[in-house]
Amino acid sequence: MKNIAVFASGSGSNFQAIIDAVQMGELAANLSLLVCDKTGAYAIERANTARIPSFVFRAQDYPSKADYEKEICLLLKNSHVDLIVLAGYMRLIGPTLLREYEGRIVNIHPSLLPAFPGKDAIGQVLAAKANWSGVTIHFVDEGMDTGPIIVQERVRIEENESRESLQKKIQAKEHKLYPSILQMLLTKGEVERDEKTCLN
Repeated sequence: MKNIAVFASGSGSNFQAIIDAVQMGELAANLSLLVCDKTGAYAIERANTARIPSFVFRAQDYPSKADYEKEICLLLKNSHVDLIVLAGYMRLIGPTLLREYEGRIVNIHPSLLPAFPGKDAIGQVLAAKANWSGVTIHFVDEGMDTGPIIVQERVRIEENESRESLQKKIQAKEHKLYPSILQMLLTKGEVERDEKTCLN
């Protein structure tokens, strides 16, 4: 069974959906580690409740991104992680992790990429008065939400749609879609462990 590490910065609702899918047998994977860059994030409580080990750090405590990513990389290797799953992780993945886990980092984004990348995609789409938003799951590369797209699903934006109602609809779609796509990736064998040593 493959090992997954989830990276999150906030409440971790997608993390919880993944936990639930594993517990219900819908996702055949071991949740080996939560990586979180916010000491007060509710995702940490979710990990504790599910008895998932967590690594919590503050970026400002490290000289550079490479330094904290090197530490994360070593933890991932020690946990034999096969797939990194970004679930509301609000930092760009840097070269250290990209080099070691190329093609094995996935992200979920609340828009139909390439439209509305980056932060506050829901606010962006409402400001643009678009008719559709949605969910994109994609592999991660060095850019911001620019990696190869795995799947997208649309969400209709109603007239006078509020931020809260649109976010609720998008999250409902995310929580169903993300675990199923992770299962597909793991089952198809597209995620293969590479036991390279973390580089300086």
